[in-house]
This record gives sequence, structure tokens and C-alpha cells, in this order.
Amino acid sequence: MKSRFVKKLIAASLVTAMSVSMVACGENTDDAPQSSTSSEESDDSEKYTVITDDEGNPIDLGGIEVVIRDWWTPSEEEEPNNAYEEARQEYRDWIQETYNFTIKEMAISDWGSTPEDFLNYATSGGDEYYVFALRPGSELVAALNSGLMYDLSTLDCLDFSEEKWQANGVHEVMSKGDAIYGMRGIAPEPKGGIYFNKRLLEEAGITADSIYELQENGEWTWDKFEELCSQVQADTDNDGVIDRYAMVNFRSTFYNEAVASNYGDYIAMDENGKYYNDLESNETLDALNWALRMLDTYDYPQPEGSEWDYWVEAFQNGKGAFIAGEAYQASGDWANMEDDFGFVCFPKGPAADDYTNIRSDNLYVIPACYDAEKAWKIAFAYDLYTDPVPGYEDYNDALSGYYDSFRDTESVDLTITRLMENGRVTYNNMIPNLDLGADLLWGISKDNTPAQAAEAIRNTWASYLEEANK
Repeated sequence: MKSRFVKKLIAASLVTAMSVSMVACGENTDDAPQSSTSSEESDDSEKYTVITDDEGNPIDLGGIEVVIRDWWTPSEEEEPNNAYEEARQEYRDWIQETYNFTIKEMAISDWGSTPEDFLNYATSGGDEYYVFALRPGSELVAALNSGLMYDLSTLDCLDFSEEKWQANGVHEVMSKGDAIYGMRGIAPEPKGGIYFNKRLLEEAGITADSIYELQENGEWTWDKFEELCSQVQADTDNDGVIDRYAMVNFRSTFYNEAVASNYGDYIAMDENGKYYNDLESNETLDALNWALRMLDTYDYPQPEGSEWDYWVEAFQNGKGAFIAGEAYQASGDWANMEDDFGFVCFPKGPAADDYTNIRSDNLYVIPACYDAEKAWKIAFAYDLYTDPVPGYEDYNDALSGYYDSFRDTESVDLTITRLMENGRVTYNNMIPNLDLGADLLWGISKDNTPAQAAEAIRNTWASYLEEANK
């Protein structure tokens, strides 16, 4: 794949040579990019780098409209409200004018219908220039295995060695051999960490901010976490019944974060790009055993007759001091919580040398029904659209929303920023029929240990992996 500097040498004749034919996605009648005279002012020429054809003219995309279709973009575009957003708008206006195209993000499907909508479109086609946002899961894998996604490695306008791609690793998860079927040109989402109820910690004699200090000093470990849990949990009125629990959790979330925190995996990928079962590795089994013991010892028990998500209300009402959760919950489940809360990384296990979290981001694909010219134009536009804004290459625009969601700046400055940098890609979502909950997590107990559960599912997963590795 070519670097951004080599892109500047892309010839218009190369694009012209791409076949323009009737395909399932409709008749592509656009001419190849034509030579044109650059019209940018001198100050723009100094600010932005122009990608040109072999005649020295900006690449011409022929006036196409590229739509990045998702399920969350607001219908009304918001006006820029700070210097960065103004610079971003200026840059995006410039690329669209310079390369003769338009691009926008638009919510067309909803969360539930997106997989089927992509399947239908990629099968029957259309005249649009779409980039589809898709979510991880079995439907994604089925579409990938059915050949419905364009091989992005064949498009020389994309250089996956660039930092914006490397930061999230989506292209690695979406690879088969040398082929790449998915991308994400924007920052990775921070996922799992530990929320803590500041009031309950203070009542137990723990200064809430001290947990941030432990994290910054590299001392926020499983052992330290367990030490704090033992200090928090108490029978405060001496009636023989625990009334202040250390934790309240959705058990599956706690298991998954524990595994990642010890650098474990359920499914991993070898140097040849083949999936393999890593459930019985020391890192993974040690994490599951520790998590099981912690949950059995310190977790608020599910009330009889309650719904599966009892833990949401329980944490809101101060039934437990700690909960494993994701960053989005600060503006969702905990938005109206009366008690103040903080957020730190999940404590690191003995096999880990840093805090981490799970990478499982939405990703972006181009339908395989498009021909080479159409796919190239779409990829070229998406690459430009997601490039860092000149002058703000080190600016993280995703943080502003988190400052509005969390109750303290430490949650963002010390935790969210770290989670965005330290992530582990997961492959279990790429294995058809593999269901972590039903296959493993829901059945783990002191009577069915992680090792026993792993042995019981070994042959079943082997058959799944054999099929996935074909």
C-alpha cells in the first residue's frame, strides 16, 4: 500500500483505466477523474497538501455524493462551537471543493435493522456511493463470509500503516489473509473500566481520589482492588447481614474486563492469520478464576424475582461501591444518579504491565457490489474525511463529550484518554456460532469452574474455528 506522499503521484490515467460497467450496484456512468486547475487560495495551498494526478491537477471525483450511513447521526447538522470544529469544517469544505465531491454522515438505518439493510443493499445494489457503518456480531461475520464487503487492500488510496488506522486495529480484525474488509478512520471508543461510588468509599474510610492516584502510580492492581473491596464491604448495623456491598455487577461484563486486564483472550489469532482457542491459557483461566472468586465474595446478590439488569438500579441506589461498566454509561445509566461517581481503568492483573480495555468498535465497509472505480472514489473521499485536521493532529475531539458526561475531570484526563490508547482487539465476535454467554460465562460457578467449562466447550469451539479458518 502506498504512503500519502505516493498518493500524490496517482495518475488520472490509472483511474481512467478502471472499468466502468453495469454491476449489481447500478450503472456507474461517472467519468474518471479529470484534470482541473487548482482554485485554492495561496494560504490554503500552504495549509493543506493537495493530492494530484500525473498532470499536477487535484484528483477529480466527478461531483459524487458520498454518504457514510449509520444509525446515530442527528438529522440537523450542528454549527461549529469552538476553534477546532471551525478548523475541521474549513478543512472539510476545502477537500470537497478541491476534489469535486460532497460527503456527509447520515442515519438511514437503526441499530436493529442495519445488518439486514446492508445485506439487502450489497446483494441488490444501487446507484448511491455508500460507506456503511456496521456493528460487530454474527451478522457482520455472515456478510463478510458471503463476500459482500469490498477488499480494501486493493485500493491504493488507503494506507493502513497510518496512525489513524493503527490506533483501533479494526482492519486487523477484519482481515482474511492479505485482504482487508473493514476500516475505522476515527478514534477508538473507550470501553470498559470501573465506576466507583464516592460516598460509599468515603463512608468506608477511603478517599475517593486516592484511586486515581493508585492508577497513576501503576498500583491499581487486582490485589489492591480486593483490599479496597474488603474494606468497603460491611455489616454496618451489626445485625449479621451485609448491608454495604463492595460491588454490584453484570457478571459477564466483569468476566470480560478481567480477562482483558490480564492480557488474556478467549479467541486469538496466530502469525498466519488463523484463529485459535486461547481460553485455556494461563492468562485467561487465571482471570476467570479470580473474577469468579471476587463476584462470589463481594458482589451484591440478585434480588429474588428481579430482572436480569437489576444491577443498574442497584448501583444507582448505592447497593455496591464498584461496578464494571463502559464509558457510555456515564451519560446513560448513571446520568441521574444522586451519588457522585468516578471512573478508573479496570485494575491490571499479574500478567499485564499496563491497564487496558476491550476493542469492539463499530466499523466501516464498502459494499462489494461496487466496481473498482466506484470503490476507489468512495475510499479516497472517506480517507480524506477522516484525516486529522491540519494544525490539530494531536487534538482528541472525542474528549469534549466525555467532559459533559462525567462528574470529575480525572475520569476523562486520567482514564478515558488512557482507555483510548490502550486497547486489545478481540476476535471472538468473528467466529460464527460462538456465544460467550451461553457457551461459557453464564454457566461458570464454584461447581463448574472455568477450567471445567473450558474443557466442556473445547470440541464445540474447535468445530467453529475449523469453519472460520477455511
